[in-house]
Amino acid sequence: MGERKLSVEELLTRIDELLNVLNMISRDLAEVSRALKAMGGPAAAALPERMGTMEDVRGLFPPDLEDMLEFEETEEYVKIRPRRYLGTENFAKIASIIREAGGEYVSAGRESHFRLPKRTP
Repeated sequence: MGERKLSVEELLTRIDELLNVLNMISRDLAEVSRALKAMGGPAAAALPERMGTMEDVRGLFPPDLEDMLEFEETEEYVKIRPRRYLGTENFAKIASIIREAGGEYVSAGRESHFRLPKRTP
């Protein structure tokens, strides 16, 4: 009782069906994302209009994450470095907060950090 081998046409048909399902999921996720952004969820409400100081940036993080980070103010950016190993989950949370605030992660080996551009009044 062996398994029947699928023909190339059958495999291509199945791939097309899966692609259609993935496209529907992608459209649904994009719609939900737009709706959440329009509602101005908690993350949007927490962001100050201007990120002028290190204290503004510190205020973006809950205390448990803030304690894991070092903050340094430069002329153009606020740099955020981990004090210790963050782990995947904490890194993702921090990266999400930084991206929502208009920042980025800079991968530079031991000098890797997050940075958030300062917006002056």
